[in-house]
Amino acid sequence: MTKTLHLNAFLMGVGHHEAAWRHPRSDPARIADIRHYQELARIAERGRLDSVFLADSVALPGKVRHNALGGLEPLTLLAALATVTERIGLIATVSTTYNEPFHVARKFASLDHISGGRAGWNIVTSAGEAEARNFGVERPAHADRYARAAEFLDVVTKLWDSWEDDAILADSAAGLYADTGRIHDIDHAGPHFSVKGPLNTSRPPQGHPLLVQAGSSEDGKEFAARHAEAVFTAQQTLGEAREFYADLKRRLPAHGRRPEDLLVLPGISPVIGSTEREARALERELEELIIPAYGLAQLSHLTGVELTEEHLDGPLPEVPAETEGAQSRRRLVVDLARRERLTVRELLARLAGGRGHRVVAGTPEQIADQLQEWFFNGAADGFNIMPPLLPSGLADFVDHVVPELRDRGLFRYEYEGRTLRANYGLRRPPSRYARTGPAAPAPEPVAVP
Repeated sequence: MTKTLHLNAFLMGVGHHEAAWRHPRSDPARIADIRHYQELARIAERGRLDSVFLADSVALPGKVRHNALGGLEPLTLLAALATVTERIGLIATVSTTYNEPFHVARKFASLDHISGGRAGWNIVTSAGEAEARNFGVERPAHADRYARAAEFLDVVTKLWDSWEDDAILADSAAGLYADTGRIHDIDHAGPHFSVKGPLNTSRPPQGHPLLVQAGSSEDGKEFAARHAEAVFTAQQTLGEAREFYADLKRRLPAHGRRPEDLLVLPGISPVIGSTEREARALERELEELIIPAYGLAQLSHLTGVELTEEHLDGPLPEVPAETEGAQSRRRLVVDLARRERLTVRELLARLAGGRGHRVVAGTPEQIADQLQEWFFNGAADGFNIMPPLLPSGLADFVDHVVPELRDRGLFRYEYEGRTLRANYGLRRPPSRYARTGPAAPAPEPVAVP
């Protein structure tokens, strides 16, 4: 079978461009409207995209004064989207730093049951100081966050495994609902967590909901190589993307994994027009709606350098190399500014469309050319699609770019299966507690007088 692309739709409010909410094609009042997200999920499923994805943080990001922020909690939202879709995957970001494993295991198991096996977890470690303040703690160091995340994930997967697949008997005649010999305490005791188990939700249809990771630091890449099944990444050039892709794939054998066990999906924000001129015009329309004060605040936070309007027409000042925040994204932005000799104003325009992800403006054919080039040259297994405007940008991609990809033999016409794992071509993990022999004898039912 010919290898084809995997495509995820990254849903963010009314669009990924920071000025999307000001554009005539969008309506910022829809930020908290469930019907808006249901429409987006249906559009993505109409195009047979693998999944939709909702990012999240546990603090209000940036300056809400100049951007339409403050969306819905993703797991709650995805449960609602599950009821209006049938095949498309549903991926949500949940932090390992400000949650407990039992809660997260139960919520994702529930979403997997509700959706019939379409749940995915984007595992983040929460780099922001504002997030720490919302929980009354100091932000943990970068390495400490990843150490906690590794143990957190270990506990969650043990809990998902705590019910074997055939634990539920549902034998009403005998009065036996479950074989308790196939439901296990996990008895986890580690540096960060002590959890007895079992989970109070039965094993998810996928065994484990899909595991996604988005960090590109050294700690992040090692975590992904050991645990993740899909990686969302920001890469600006083909060369950098190929290097990142090869690095991740090289790490897999050390953890007993194959290259096909991990999908790499760089982000791309496609600005689509029926002609290149039309696409460039839309790009300019969005750039003209940028509010510099917002971009300066975002860039100051990322770089750790206080930037003002006085910096706009000069180069990016020197940036500290060390940070306990988002390390890989800081390096990407600084490298972009230095490599292309951008002024701060020009850098803000580049970041406004994708926050460091690649922005491509052109016709459907030109967008498809870009995706094909990266796919054929060892830079991607697929892409994280980040439309600048929603819903129009997603509809344009589904209605015009997807058919072009299909004509080239690069994308499916129909879903391969009913679960997210099946459509990503990934195996279903067995329970670590499953026995190879017959089930233990069920206990005798208690006589009811």
